[in-house]
Amino acid sequence: MDEPTLRALLHRTDLGLRLVSDERMLPDDALDLPLRWVHSSDLVDPTPFLADELALLTTGAQFDDDDGIRAYVRRLHERGVVGLGFGTEVHRSGIPDELIAACRSVWMPLFEVPYDTPFIAVARAHSEAIAAQAYARRTWALDTQRALAVAALRPRGLFATLAELARRLGRWVGMFDAAGVLVHEHPQDRLAPQDAEALAARATDLIARGGQAGQSLTLGTEAYTLFTLGRSGHLRGVIAIATASLDAEARAVVTSVIAMAGLALEQNEQFARSRRRLRSQVLASLMLDDPTLARRVLGSLPHAPMVVGVADADAPVEALEEWWERQRTDSGTAVFAASSEDGVVMCVSAVDAGLFDEIAERFGLRIGVSEPDGYAAFSRAHTQAIAALRHGGPGAVRYADTITSSILSAFATDEARLVAESRLAPLRAHDGLQEALRVWLEHDARFEQAAAALGIHRHTLRTRIAQASALLGTDLSTFPARAELWAALQTAR
Repeated sequence: MDEPTLRALLHRTDLGLRLVSDERMLPDDALDLPLRWVHSSDLVDPTPFLADELALLTTGAQFDDDDGIRAYVRRLHERGVVGLGFGTEVHRSGIPDELIAACRSVWMPLFEVPYDTPFIAVARAHSEAIAAQAYARRTWALDTQRALAVAALRPRGLFATLAELARRLGRWVGMFDAAGVLVHEHPQDRLAPQDAEALAARATDLIARGGQAGQSLTLGTEAYTLFTLGRSGHLRGVIAIATASLDAEARAVVTSVIAMAGLALEQNEQFARSRRRLRSQVLASLMLDDPTLARRVLGSLPHAPMVVGVADADAPVEALEEWWERQRTDSGTAVFAASSEDGVVMCVSAVDAGLFDEIAERFGLRIGVSEPDGYAAFSRAHTQAIAALRHGGPGAVRYADTITSSILSAFATDEARLVAESRLAPLRAHDGLQEALRVWLEHDARFEQAAAALGIHRHTLRTRIAQASALLGTDLSTFPARAELWAALQTAR
């Protein structure tokens, strides 16, 4: 039910009220402003006893002259009276022209109250309208609360609740997550891109402050009210509503939705933490190369042959989970993902392995990817993925690509580097000696070609190799000695 206004009062046929002012000469909203009460008085100056947004009824007994009428109307206008009703045929026949002109000068609506309509009937009619409107709003609030409770039980209950709230308010409602991303809105695609960016920036600012708060924001001609979700210091997001203000009933409904949304997000976070712990435990069972327990817990796993991917330990776990969940919902992609000390472990069927490239590019991640295999070799695939992650570059790196470079890279541990550097230490005091050895070995111990590559005489190179052999205490004429030296040079590098 609409809020009681002067227009609604004038439309009451039982009262017989008549608008005297020319509506075309009044401000557009003059008859539609909220009308809080109707009061009657014949005092020369009733303003000390009047409230804002009130219509005043008078018989004109207080009017002595034209100047008095003009001053009277000016005082009412300055006090915030939204309309003046004149009771005819009590002290005057008709409405004085001076009163009509005075009301026109300040754009105040003037209406006639016929002799047969008591002032108290007008006041009572408006009082009944206020009571009816209050009852209608309370009924609306109760119906809305019931509808929101039903919506909360639907799949994706939080988003269903926000959509129901938008329909009940007849306003756009949007929800921003803790990162300031618009994750839900109703109606869809109603916001202009620049407005969405401005709301996201304000939501991010509110969350960064960390305190529970509400805030208003005007963008162009549209006003928005923002409410934070979650407890102070641990905010979960922001709900934005396209309205400048809410009455008491609507605010109570919104407050309940805010509490419901905050609780839902908190529960979702607790559920997500429990699910991550469960998946970490399932991962531990898969590392035993037995998928039986995993299938019992999860119901199913990606079809074999499968591929294991491991992302950096600092990868955004929640964002990855949401991305994989959308893949599962939109295209039916089966995936298993869990956190571990080595990083975020992901497992998909070999036919879906291309998704690792997509997710690496989307989130700017490094992901090591194993070769396709069965679940009986899950631990080996996991080891391959970690090796690819450690030795590969940016993006998604396949283990098969890393092993083609050199088998020595698999042995390049910190301990191996320490041993290699100690073994080559005697050469460091002699400039160019280690480089000469490396080039000589690269040319299969051929002095002529190696000397040409170094730009020195072959006899000079022979002297340096003999010197290195003596310093290292190794006979470099044998293949095993040269192979060991080559491994040390590669590992130390």
